[in-house]
This record gives sequence, structure tokens and C-alpha cells, in this order.
Amino acid sequence: MKIRKAILTGGGRATRLQPITTTINKHLLPLANKPMIFHAIEKAVNAGVTEIFINTNPGETELQKMIGDGGHWGIRITFFEQTGGPQGIAHVVNEAAKFIGSEPFMFYLSDNVLLGDLTPLFDEFHSGKYDCMLALSSVPDPERFGVPVFDETGILTDVIEKPSSPPNNFAVTGIYLYGPDVFFDAFANIQKSPRGEYEISSVHSLFLKQGRKVGYKEITGWWKDTGKVDDLLIANRLLLEKTDKSYFTYPSELAHGAAISGDVHIGRGSQIQENVSIMGPVIIGENVLLKNCVVGPHVTIGSGSEIVDARIDDSIILDNSSIYADIHITHSIIGKNVRVTKKKQEGGRSMIIGDKTSVEL
Repeated sequence: MKIRKAILTGGGRATRLQPITTTINKHLLPLANKPMIFHAIEKAVNAGVTEIFINTNPGETELQKMIGDGGHWGIRITFFEQTGGPQGIAHVVNEAAKFIGSEPFMFYLSDNVLLGDLTPLFDEFHSGKYDCMLALSSVPDPERFGVPVFDETGILTDVIEKPSSPPNNFAVTGIYLYGPDVFFDAFANIQKSPRGEYEISSVHSLFLKQGRKVGYKEITGWWKDTGKVDDLLIANRLLLEKTDKSYFTYPSELAHGAAISGDVHIGRGSQIQENVSIMGPVIIGENVLLKNCVVGPHVTIGSGSEIVDARIDDSIILDNSSIYADIHITHSIIGKNVRVTKKKQEGGRSMIIGDKTSVEL
């Protein structure tokens, strides 16, 4: 039976990305000017998934508005709230049991960005008749993840969650494939970890103790868990570089002193005025104003934003923000409706800065 169903994460608080995630769901943060979760949906659809179930925080509405019912991708999408508060990602999967039924499925942590194709993972899962398939990636900090344990012959024997002394440098990425019923049977037989969560590594460890057939495959290409600001910027950079060349289009006629080089996309209604230099890869949304500024490389600018007199590189700027200042901004994420201006006279600076904001002057 082919995998046609998938569970994607859309909940969580993403405290490590505050203050940006104070007012926007992490999964809606734009990477290459596309909501992060869209990249996960597209990977699932390309692998043959036709029905997706997305968990949400209680009271969430923006995620549903942005994603819709799946018609954009020719599939069906259903949203469900995780009850009882955060209890670990294994609990998220169990909450979707009524949607999955007795069918194989994929569980995908939507804040994992993958450049490769999921089809080889699906193909090996089906051909090998596995109960579970784990996607692995070599990382410099395996202690942040679930880590596989192998015996001396290379056989997978266990999976341990966030070990203080990892036995190797592999992480179990947030992409998992399961056969019919096996996950939900195992979940009924695990306990919460000392940190009060149902760990998905506990499910996989139990599979192995039960003699279930658990396979693994190292992800080809590039994978990143976007849990930190640096990770988001790296993901944005690489997705820009991998965006299909046909997407990069811009007006042939430019204002005096304006110059464009490299891969650049400029949305409808945007104005590229005098003395603007854009160095791709760069994606500019709709109705953006650029004047007397330098943009790029590795920049995305959300719709309705205005950049005047500034230099911007390696940054993500969300919708309807304005920067009117002779300033160099780099390696930054600027939220929605932010205004950055330069004081015209000497003296103190006036600021309204929310919790957990980082400002470098």
C-alpha cells in the first residue's frame, strides 16, 4: 500500500525565534519569499501524498487562511488542534490517529527544510516492506536531536533522544515513514520522558526492541532544522540558490542608475527607482519600493515594503516594513510592519522595542 497520507506540524511556540514568532506562526515565516510550511507541503505532494493533516495551536487562524484546503496543490488538507497542551511530537502524531486509520503515512516536521527529493525514501520504504523508515543526516551537533545507535556491523539497534554524549554524528531528521497501525500500537506502550513529553525516539526504540523492521536512509542533498535564526538565514540562502531559474523575472526597463545582476525576481507593482543596485539571488515581493539602495545577495523582501538609502544583504524582510536610513543591514530578520529610520539631528534615539528584541547600533 502506497503512502498517500501525511501529518505535518503547524503548532509550537518557537521561543528560540522570538520576537519574530511572537506575532507570526513559525511555519509561516518566509523562506525564499514562500511560507516555510509550503516547502514541506510541496515535498510531500511531489512524493505522492494526496491528503495532509496539519496540527495547530489552540485558537490558530492564520495558518488555515494562508494554506487553505489544499486545492492549490490538488490535494486535501485538514487542520486539527493538539489537545492537552504540548506533550511532545509523538503525541502530535497520536492525535491524528482518527485521520490516518489503518494506512501507512509520513510524519513531517514542517520546520525541517530539505533540498533533496523524498521519492527515494518512499521507494525504499515500499520496496523493503519496512514498518518504519528514518531519514538521517550528518550534523555537527547531534546532541540536539534523536540519534541512531548502531552495532559493530552497522545494524540499527536503538534511537536515543538528545544524548549528552552522542555515539555518532547522525541525527534522525524530522521526516518519518510508518506502516499501517504500528505507530499507534507503540504509542500506547510508551511513557513520558523526564522532560514530560512523549518522545518520538521512544517509539522508534520500542520498534527495535519488538523486532519491527526499521530502516534508515541518509538524506541526499541538504537538510536543516530551522530552530534558530542562523538556521533560517542559511535555509533562505540555499533555497534562493536552488530556486528554478525560470522564476527569476523583472522588468526590462529600469530607472536611471538602476542595475540588476544575477538571479532576481521582482513582483508586480514594485518600483525600482533611481540609483538602485540589486545583486542576486534576490526575491522581491509585490508593491515594493526601492530607491537609492543596494540589495543582495541572498535577500528576500516581503510585499509592500520600502527600502530607501540602505544596503541590505543576507536578510529576510517581511511584509510592509520600511527602512529609510543610510545603514548596512546584514544577517538579519525584520518582521512585519517594522519601521527603521535614521535620526536627522544629533541627540538621543527614540525606540519602542518589544521583548527579546536584538538591536545593534
